[in-house]
Order: sequence, then C-alpha cells, then structure tokens
Amino acid sequence: MKLPRHAEIWLPPYLANRARKLLGSESCPIRHVWLTIADHFEPFWKRANFDTARQRVDAWRRRWPEIAATAAPHHEGLQPRYTFFYPEEQYQPELLEALAEMTRAGIADVEVHIHHDREGREEFIRRVSTFCQLLVERHGLLRMVDGRTLFGFIHGNWALDNSLPDGRWCGLNDEITILRDLGCYADFTMPSGCSPSQARTINTIYWSTDDPFAPKSYDHGTSVRRGGRKNGDLLMIPGPLGLRWKGRILPRMETGEIAAYDLPSEYRVRLWFDLAPRIGENVFIKLYTHGAPEANLEALLSNGLRDLFTLVHEEAQRCGACVHFVSAWQMYRAINAISRDCDPCAAILEQSTLPSQRLPALTSQL
Repeated sequence: MKLPRHAEIWLPPYLANRARKLLGSESCPIRHVWLTIADHFEPFWKRANFDTARQRVDAWRRRWPEIAATAAPHHEGLQPRYTFFYPEEQYQPELLEALAEMTRAGIADVEVHIHHDREGREEFIRRVSTFCQLLVERHGLLRMVDGRTLFGFIHGNWALDNSLPDGRWCGLNDEITILRDLGCYADFTMPSGCSPSQARTINTIYWSTDDPFAPKSYDHGTSVRRGGRKNGDLLMIPGPLGLRWKGRILPRMETGEIAAYDLPSEYRVRLWFDLAPRIGENVFIKLYTHGAPEANLEALLSNGLRDLFTLVHEEAQRCGACVHFVSAWQMYRAINAISRDCDPCAAILEQSTLPSQRLPALTSQL
C-alpha cells in the first residue's frame, strides 16, 4: 500500500494513538468542542497587484460579517470569530485596517504569519518586532499584557525552527526561543502533512522545549494536562492529522485543511472530532485554509463556512457536547484555563471585546 510522503515521521505515533483509542484509554466523553480556523491569509498570493489584493480582502469584509451573523451562535452566545494569520512581508495598512474593522466588530482576529529564508537572527527579530508594533499601534490588534505584546504564530512554508532538511525558508535553529522571547503565546503551524517538517508529536497540545543548537525542537514535547503548568518554551496547538478511508481504496491524508477542492463533509467533521487533540472532556479542532486565492475564497464565502458551522453543530449535538467557534487567541485562553484547572468558558468570555486591551491577569502564565 502506498502511503503519503514522509509517513515514517507521523505514521508510528498515529498508529499508537489509534491503539489507545481502541483500548479505551481515552474513553472520557466529549463535553466541549473548541474550533478555530487559522487562515494563512495571503492577499498578494501569486504576486498579485494591489488592486487584486484589495478585492480579495474586500470580499471577506463584505461577506464574512453576514455569514457570522447568520451562523448559530456558539455556547456563550457569541458569533464565530475567524482568525487571519497575516504575512509580515505583505503588510499594507489599508488591507490590515479592513481586517481590524472586523476584529473590532467581534467576528475576526489577526495574528502573525511570516515567510523568511536564512536572513539571520537579528533581521528576523526586527521583522517580527516591527510588524507586531505596527499591528498594535496602527491597527489596535494583538494583545498587550503589562506592556508586552502577545501574538499567535504560523511559519510560512511550514519550516518552523529550521525544520526542512536543506535549511530553506528558515535558517534559525533557535527560532522557538526567539518566538518565546518576542511574546508568541502559541504556534499554530502544524500539521504540515507530507512535508519533512511534520512533527512526530501529533494530535496533542504540548509544550516544546528548544534546543538552540539543533533544528525541529518541536518534534517532541510535554502534553498539556488539566491542573498542569507551563512546561517548555512554546505551546504547540496542532490540527488533526490522520488517514481518510471513506470512498477510497488507498487512504488519503487528513490535515484539517479547508479548500475549494476539499470542503467540509459529515465524514470529515466526524473524523476531526476523533483525531483532534483532547484535554479531558475538551476537544480542540484547529483547521486551516488559504482564504485569499479566489477559488478558496469563493468556496468558503458561499457555502463552505456555513456548511462547516452546521455540520460541527450537528456532530456536537450527537455527542451531547457544547460547541465554541473561537479565534486562535480564545482557543489559547481556553487551553490556558484548563491547564490551571479553571473554567475555559469564563476565560474566553473575559476576552469578548477588543483584543488590544491590557490583560494583567495573564502575566503569571506567560
């Protein structure tokens, strides 16, 4: 049987995970479903000109508010909040301000995405720091906690922590340490599927501890558990990773991607519920997409996202669970609350207003 490339990385832990499921070691019923969409949002995809980039952003500004308004509210009575991971190298004030407008309306959020290629440690620090400063000071985005900026992160080309064998698209063995020091609250890059950058730790929310002299330190880590504490340098929040068999002789990889060629279905939603990381009675489903290209944009904004919310609600009802359609930041807040043995629902309600407010209560957890 032919498997996807680099199956030697993720297949052994996947099989071990399946074995634990069959043996019933994860038999706790699901009570809360936390779902976030991490959009690798690149308005200048394929070197588009500014007018095309603006049209792509305008499509989201026109159509996403209507989808959010008509979606069934999640458990707390809030509208879904969509997260745009915007690339630093594509910064344009007008485009960011359109996303900030939706963020102020409580239906979107913006985090950090960057593509870089061996430009050096100091230049990487300068780029990320300057971008975060612009997001905070010019657009009122990100979070300020006791004067420190916090951000969620996605690495372009899935090359986090210099994880590609040829060293391309990164070049920093100590990238996890750098991100921690810059204020990254969690990484949302994984899974990378058939890329050699895929972590050996799958379907688990965990703390990665950096080896600043070696690449891919996130390969292994310490799982987050209820009542535990921070145990590493960077929190890793991956999406579901596994095999899809329905209607196929040979399996297909499931990575939680939503695209025009791979839209949500009842089968996929049920698989996400089964594969996604769990902490006790909570399941955390991080999906991803590239929502700027026209094919994906149209598929998501016509029926794709509406179908997703409906299907997830139906599956949650089947499981007797509450569903929470949250931003990347809110998902982190829920995980952080559970790890401190606190109420995750209360934690995200505290942050239902503008994200740039000061949050001194979080300081002890950073």
